[in-house]
Amino acid sequence: MAEPGLQVGDHLGQQAVFSRRTACGSTAAAAVPYGEAMGLRIGALIVDSQDPGRLARFWAEALGWVISKDEDPEWVVEPPEGSREDCVVADLLFIKVPEPKTSKNRLHLDLRPEHQSTEVARLEALGATRVDVGQGNNQTWVVMADPEGNEFCVQDAHPPQVRTQWLQRYEAYQPVHT
Repeated sequence: MAEPGLQVGDHLGQQAVFSRRTACGSTAAAAVPYGEAMGLRIGALIVDSQDPGRLARFWAEALGWVISKDEDPEWVVEPPEGSREDCVVADLLFIKVPEPKTSKNRLHLDLRPEHQSTEVARLEALGATRVDVGQGNNQTWVVMADPEGNEFCVQDAHPPQVRTQWLQRYEAYQPVHT
């Protein structure tokens, strides 16, 4: 039985719990009310993990998000309630599995900070490491791995003209409340 406010689903034969503190689509932030523009949305990205608590804490700190479920076998990290990302960006769901990660990810996150070198140093202080997946030396991004070896990229900042346009759109965004 799911806790109030949690939605129960099935993930590869395992019961998975996805949380949302606000009712996404009914009172949540969305440019178009849920269901009118799309019939499908990503609710969570699932990450198999030997220590889901450790990864949840890492990613919550890295992204400035909150841990909304903190009990093995599943930990959920999501954007803070009321933020522009709330009910728009998929949650991260860490599920406990017995086996370690054995190969390069087939899916990874690309993060785009304002100051790449500052964020890379901060992520290293949180427990991330730089990794070589064959990217070469002349790339504008830095490939890193979280504490269990899941790769992600830290992109360079947007060029000024793109950043200005993005920031105008981001700051002009107003949630639609139904």
